[in-house]
Amino acid sequence: MSDNPLRHAAARMGGRDPNQHNRASTPLELFFDVTFAIAFGVAAGQLAANLAGGHVGAALIGFGFAMFAVIWAWINFSWFASAYDTDDWIFRLVTMLQMTGVLILAMGIEPLFASLEKGDHVDNRVMVLGYVIMRTALLFQWLRAAKQDPQRRRTCRSYAKYLAVAQLGWVVVLLVNTSVGVMFLMAVPLFVLEMATPGIAERQARTPWHDHHIAERYSLLAIIALGECLVGTVDALRAVVATGGWTVDTVAVGLAGTGLAFAMWWLYFILPAGQALHLRRQRAFIFGYAHMLVFASIAATGAGLHVYAYFLQGQTRIGEAGVVASVAVPVVVFMLTLTFLYAYMVSVDALHLWLCGALVALSTAAVLLAAAGVSMVGCLLLVLATPAATIIVDEWLGHRHRAAALTRLEERFGTGA
Repeated sequence: MSDNPLRHAAARMGGRDPNQHNRASTPLELFFDVTFAIAFGVAAGQLAANLAGGHVGAALIGFGFAMFAVIWAWINFSWFASAYDTDDWIFRLVTMLQMTGVLILAMGIEPLFASLEKGDHVDNRVMVLGYVIMRTALLFQWLRAAKQDPQRRRTCRSYAKYLAVAQLGWVVVLLVNTSVGVMFLMAVPLFVLEMATPGIAERQARTPWHDHHIAERYSLLAIIALGECLVGTVDALRAVVATGGWTVDTVAVGLAGTGLAFAMWWLYFILPAGQALHLRRQRAFIFGYAHMLVFASIAATGAGLHVYAYFLQGQTRIGEAGVVASVAVPVVVFMLTLTFLYAYMVSVDALHLWLCGALVALSTAAVLLAAAGVSMVGCLLLVLATPAATIIVDEWLGHRHRAAALTRLEERFGTGA
């Protein structure tokens, strides 16, 4: 970075210090994240509308495709910036181009869902165009790093090479007007190439990403995704108030939605991500990839609460069990992924396994009870029960397990591994 924080002259992209003290997200990174909040909101809104309309297959395929594109682009930018952010005018302008790509991608999400609903072809042109713009901008960044960081030149060139190949493939996908099946046959190899690239490139020499900075970046995007849960709660409350005014059920709906978002926030930060990444840097790839399910499940939970709002307004073609499942399933995915991340990055904890099993059991029970005619509010409160109980148990016992596990990690790996 420039020695003069008041000026943004071009600076050499030689790699940041991975041991820099008090490294934090920059204002540009925070601004960059705002565009992803927009993309999350569009994807979650389309998921909710399609689920409510009974188009479950189109909803899941469209949401999966959109969230992969959005989250994967964010992951690549964040890890690159952690290693090479110069904050000069070149980096800033290229980041603006990436933000433009995100916004274009977000504009293409609705046409994608609409075409999947009709089923005759896949209209992913605008969405793929936005993705290619984002990735081409990142390609420029890797080429710049390759030129200015001789120590890791081969690594940066490997990133650039495979990134360029993948983008050529996506351009072909953009130009071909085809069916869902053929599109996915074309897309799957590109997904695999995109996700394999970091593992291949980093064999040459590791990029100097900062462990605590990466942990903070992921936590901030989790908070942005949790905003969708609050939006879904507000929509559900508006629907209840519009149909029946303020009642005990209205308060219960607000408690269930807000409490669920708050509980997911609390549970996410049980994982000591910064310390774990510092001690186990070699496990960073799985840490980063698993978070794709974390972010997607949080956004899907907000979409599920949107589905409940549609139900209260009489605008759904799915039954009570389907409505409850639209909230319960993503919460289960969120909890399963967090439990895996904790076991992988810190240690396997029997307490966490039992609590995760309890959440799966109670969430399943909530869906079955909804099918049997039990109050929807009661079922949502049942989905909330286990995350809330998990927080209580962690405050009572779990923190001791976590402290002991971190002590064992520090004794084993010292200052890092």
